[in-house]
Amino acid sequence: MKQIISVLTENRAGVLSRIAGMFSRRGYNIDSLAVGETEDSSISRFTIVTDADEEMLEQILKQLNKMIDTIKVRSLTNEPATIRELLLIKVSADDSNRGVIMDLAATAGAVVVDVSPQTLTLQLCSTPEKTENLRLLCVKYGIKEIVRTGITAMQKGSDVLHK
Repeated sequence: MKQIISVLTENRAGVLSRIAGMFSRRGYNIDSLAVGETEDSSISRFTIVTDADEEMLEQILKQLNKMIDTIKVRSLTNEPATIRELLLIKVSADDSNRGVIMDLAATAGAVVVDVSPQTLTLQLCSTPEKTENLRLLCVKYGIKEIVRTGITAMQKGSDVLHK
């Protein structure tokens, strides 16, 4: 089962390497990883997506909590959370299909961010399901390139993950 883990750490050199190393040593794969500063520039938030059962998740959470730079760890998998992914997708487009692709983008909630004589680049920030749906709809037009940020997530409501 896909697990979404939010980790607050001290914003220091080597933290990413130690987290990735912990996953690697235990044979766990990271499906998606997003990291950035929080409202406090001395703290980073990692959003990690991994495929793990409940027992593996428990071990991952314990190991992350043991790390010296870790401030807090929370599984968001079964929590009400806002989950987003950014997708940039470059699609083959010419005069014969450009309008159809632009209509498709608008219907999906995507924005056209670049136009060339042979391609359109679309941007969608939405749920992973909607970004994947747009990707699938673009396949028949010819996808030239895709960039995805990976999942970012934040627990809903007034509860916050902080120091």
